[in-house]
Amino acid sequence: MVTLHEGKHYILNNECIADAAEAAKLSEEEGKKQTLTYQVLEKHNHSDNMEHLEIKFDSMGVYDNTYVGILQTAYASGLKEFPMPCVFTNCHNCLCAVGGTINTDVHKYAESACKKSGGIFVPPHEAVIHQYMREMIVKSGDMSIVSDSHTRYGTQGSVSIGEGGPELAKAMLGKYYEIDYPEVIAVFMTGAPKPWVGPMDVALSIIGKVFKNNFVKNKVLEFIGPGVSSLSMDFRNGIDTMTTESACLSSVWATDDKVKEYFEIHKRPNDFKRMQQGDAALYDGVVEINLDTIVPMIALPFHPSNAYPLADVIADPEKYLGMVEKEAERVFENNKDIHLDLRSKIHNGKIKVDQAAIAGCAAGSFENIYAVDQIAKKMNRGLGTFPLNIYPASQPIMYELNKIGVLNDLMGYGARVKTAFCGPCFGASDAPGNNDFCIRHSTRNFPNREGSSPANGQIASVALMDSKSIAATAFNGGYLTSAEDCPVEFDVPTYEFNSNIYDNIVYNGYGKAQPETEIVYGPAIKDWPEMSALTDNLLLQVASVIRDEVTTTDELIPSGETASYRSNPYKISEFTLIRKDPEYVGKAKAVQVYEKARVAGDAQKAAEVYEVLKAVGIDTPVEELMKTTGIGSVLYAKRPGDGSAREYAASCQKVLGGLANICIEYATKRYRSNCVNWGMLPFTYPDDNIQLEVGEYVYLPGIRKAVENGATRVEATIIGKDGSTRTMELELNGVTEAEKKVLLAGSLINSYKQQ
Repeated sequence: MVTLHEGKHYILNNECIADAAEAAKLSEEEGKKQTLTYQVLEKHNHSDNMEHLEIKFDSMGVYDNTYVGILQTAYASGLKEFPMPCVFTNCHNCLCAVGGTINTDVHKYAESACKKSGGIFVPPHEAVIHQYMREMIVKSGDMSIVSDSHTRYGTQGSVSIGEGGPELAKAMLGKYYEIDYPEVIAVFMTGAPKPWVGPMDVALSIIGKVFKNNFVKNKVLEFIGPGVSSLSMDFRNGIDTMTTESACLSSVWATDDKVKEYFEIHKRPNDFKRMQQGDAALYDGVVEINLDTIVPMIALPFHPSNAYPLADVIADPEKYLGMVEKEAERVFENNKDIHLDLRSKIHNGKIKVDQAAIAGCAAGSFENIYAVDQIAKKMNRGLGTFPLNIYPASQPIMYELNKIGVLNDLMGYGARVKTAFCGPCFGASDAPGNNDFCIRHSTRNFPNREGSSPANGQIASVALMDSKSIAATAFNGGYLTSAEDCPVEFDVPTYEFNSNIYDNIVYNGYGKAQPETEIVYGPAIKDWPEMSALTDNLLLQVASVIRDEVTTTDELIPSGETASYRSNPYKISEFTLIRKDPEYVGKAKAVQVYEKARVAGDAQKAAEVYEVLKAVGIDTPVEELMKTTGIGSVLYAKRPGDGSAREYAASCQKVLGGLANICIEYATKRYRSNCVNWGMLPFTYPDDNIQLEVGEYVYLPGIRKAVENGATRVEATIIGKDGSTRTMELELNGVTEAEKKVLLAGSLINSYKQQ
């Protein structure tokens, strides 16, 4: 059972939630300081104010879907040498498949950069980014920043942050990470999970309770309570990784002897620090979890928060699969040829699954894969043609599983065991067939995240489950099955970490920069385009209006096959919103033609779009307008940016001429940060029923001065397609002084060039 307690609460002696009478005797100021979060943030804050933090990190990590753009930003802004350990993994495009722009050229680019500037280069197939950071880098009490939203190293006592590329570039340059002090939510655990319950079951139970009501949005989750000690480190890591799907900012756990043993196993005993909140720590809310009561769960398409007890779905497949089909109609409303037919998967009252995968930072642990082997042995039957794909999260894990015979067992039963790769998590491997229903222990099940292509009339869907129930399903002929129906007592052997694997292949150049090294550029690696500073006024055409409650980064810029174009900002931008609004790219490029004409001094072409300003009484000569009034596009979505930290969700809009977003609120801090760092104005408009249509214009007179003056309200004039006009007050809240400089300069790169 998961119970939410709203408002401020004290946790006393790590044993109980204080009642009102006890709480009245305690100091709020002292209670706040007793949290683990406060202890870590205070240590890393370089401002004189704990309410407005300026953070310096201890380590950072990037990977091959993101590091090219990050490095190009950093080098253009003056990077010489990495100021902290900076890990470069190659875990997202390690297949180097035919097509796209990310291939071995990109890996050579990163390796040469690591030699030049003192980075740590982890070759393809060796480890997924988060596993390497856990095994080799993160220390108790430290903070890391990584260019991936699933950056969660809380189990080791670290408050770490997943952010978009520009924030990583800032860290590479030794700049501060600026953020207001976050609210802190206690995740108070009691009891112990049943043997058939795994970390994903606990994680989905939390996400299902807190995501849709924003209970933990942009807050830090602090895992405490007597139940923590019942969980192994692999179990804790499995929960921790998934906290990203709750929309929280970060996480941290109390550390104990199991954490100490983890550091000892990985031959870093001095990096452990015992961390415990104080005897009367004050939190901004509590998520109370009785681990005794957690049951096997399933998150139905198309979000991890669509969480239900697995037994309920098995008992009533018509109801639950019908719900998903109804949701698919809404999700794919702009793809009229898409018709998801999940109820065709029901055979004699049972759901027949088409494919399964266990992979990545959430699932590829030693303990998870060992549990799959134990269930396979108990059921003692081959998989037949059912595809079960298993990806250990690092070569050391794979080595140990092989050494003790687990991989031989699984391959003997028919499982497909593969090297460390994040592919199943974002659609770069094991892409299913049309109308397939898949189950995965990975981080997300957003629309098309599994690799299907609605633009081409193909659709598949994924439900998230724990590895134990996936194993029970796979070895039961592919019929959806709970691990509770195949109970196994798991006696996990002691894990031995083989550090020689990394010693023999990882290049560790930290502190040993070789500035004379030439960066290796492949022909497909392209620099960011030149970007103009914010002009006095803006004329923006509405290129897309999305009225879904939440728009994910996967919808803003799809993962999967498009990820292979991330070293070329022009090519990847062609995929912007292709699955959500296939007409967006064409509309954005059509108005961008006029901005290019303005910059090039082509008055005749620019005049064509400035003509609409006559509707608001502006008859200024075109030559003057070209100096004062920039032209671009604007996107409206209710709550954009849930999911990945990928900067491309914002940068692709900017490459296409996007100059602003309008929304009710930003789904995550990191997406808003990405918009700002690419010079896009982060407007909000609180009315759920905004009157705005594709093709209309948003005119913003005096916008540069408004930003300079820190205005929080901006009056825009909407010019309708029929020439009618109306006013709309947009909000521009929370813009810091540093963000103001970026917006005025037109991008983070421009801002640093001006310094």
